Amino acid sequence: MKRDIRLAVLLLSIVCLSLSLATAWQVWSARERTLAEINTNNLNLAQTLDTYAEGIITQCAMLLLGLTERLETDGSGQAQLLRLQKLIDRQQHWLSQLNGLVIYDARGDWLLSSTGPIPAGANSADRAFFIHHRDNPSADIFIGQPIRSRSTGDWVITVSRRFDAPHGHFAGVIAITLGVESFLRLFGKIDIGDQGAISLATAKGQLLVRYPFREQDMGHDFSRSPNFVRYFTGAMSGTASFRSGLDGTERLYAFRKNDRFPLVTTVALGKDEALQPWQRQAWLTVGVVLALQGLVVVIGCLLILDIKRRIGAEASLLSAREDLLQANRQLEVLAAQDQLTGLANRRCFDDMLRVESRRAGRHGMPLSLLLIDIDQFKGFNDTYGHIAGDDCLRRVGQLLQQCVKRSGDLVARYGGEELAVILPNTDASGAHAVAELLLERINALAIDHRASPYGRVTASVGVATRHGAQARDRELELLESADQALYRAKAAGRNRVEA
Repeated sequence: MKRDIRLAVLLLSIVCLSLSLATAWQVWSARERTLAEINTNNLNLAQTLDTYAEGIITQCAMLLLGLTERLETDGSGQAQLLRLQKLIDRQQHWLSQLNGLVIYDARGDWLLSSTGPIPAGANSADRAFFIHHRDNPSADIFIGQPIRSRSTGDWVITVSRRFDAPHGHFAGVIAITLGVESFLRLFGKIDIGDQGAISLATAKGQLLVRYPFREQDMGHDFSRSPNFVRYFTGAMSGTASFRSGLDGTERLYAFRKNDRFPLVTTVALGKDEALQPWQRQAWLTVGVVLALQGLVVVIGCLLILDIKRRIGAEASLLSAREDLLQANRQLEVLAAQDQLTGLANRRCFDDMLRVESRRAGRHGMPLSLLLIDIDQFKGFNDTYGHIAGDDCLRRVGQLLQQCVKRSGDLVARYGGEELAVILPNTDASGAHAVAELLLERINALAIDHRASPYGRVTASVGVATRHGAQARDRELELLESADQALYRAKAAGRNRVEA
């Protein structure tokens, strides 16, 4: 039954462990699927915003190309500038993100502004985009870092291009400024949660626009940050998970580099916020599984308790059975034992004599019997009392038990003051020798007996022997022969052996 308990505990443990492992695997798989879906959605959104940014920059590039060709062909005289002003006014409504357009000469002085009259002494020779075109002969557009417009005061991104004089010398710069606010309005319409962020940066790691807007982030250079180097360098698109260096929030990022322009569009969701639906589902799943495990444990405990009760009941039954067997053995001992002397009683003697006579007949062995009678025992009782008489019987019985040492021999109280000794596989001479030894030892006890002519307790012994078939089922004859021998010993004066 203890094996049943161990088996039940093992099965219960296996079930609980299996449920735990299956639940952990399911929860982890759901988390991975959730992250994969988030990354896919972020990549799609980044692709869409990248296409939007590319469209705006492409419009700016086309407008700059047209203006550059006119300036390089017609020059930058006053009449030409007026024609360009009218052209810009007609095209400006096609580019809603346009904050302004300014044409600068080779010294950085303003030649034309789409936002209105030119401020007195306006010069932008110190601007990064102007310095770039002045020192770089490339005719490609340049996307500059965010700056505050000197005409409107707004945060803007510059998209610029140089134009040259007829002989190829640097003649000036045309710069379009795109309002950061227009990008923020669009980004603000996209649901990215409370911890999300959308940004547009250059491929070299300079931040152009970031939603949610923080003025201290404008123009931030993160080209040397470990996260930029690890995730954004080299790859055209991808996903990542890290803690932002701007605000310390851990986010799930998806980025897309533009194929035509040096721009990187990034969409990020707060990791904790994005995983909240998964967490709710995970807690629900864990709760259900824990409840199920609790039910399994309760049922298992009840089963184990039932097994323990059965074990206890069986143990009680076994204990009661053992007690009963022990009691039966004690009863058997009591039933076969004389209460006064502790020797075998008459019933045990009769059974043993019957068994040994049959064994002697089967195996052709001799069987001897001694009948011993304490001489003048009635006189002993009359002289010393029955208590002393009982003590005398006990001492003589113990003496006989000590002298007869073979396991098959039996010393019994035959009745009253008569004792008997069964000696299997013992011939007449051996039995006679044992009888003489017993008499010698009884005399050696030297128990006072004033009613005996010997002055001490003595005994008379009758010996009888049967051989082989003569002993088989003839135990009564053997007993009668020993009794007759005892009678002759007593008649001859007692304290002697007769065979």
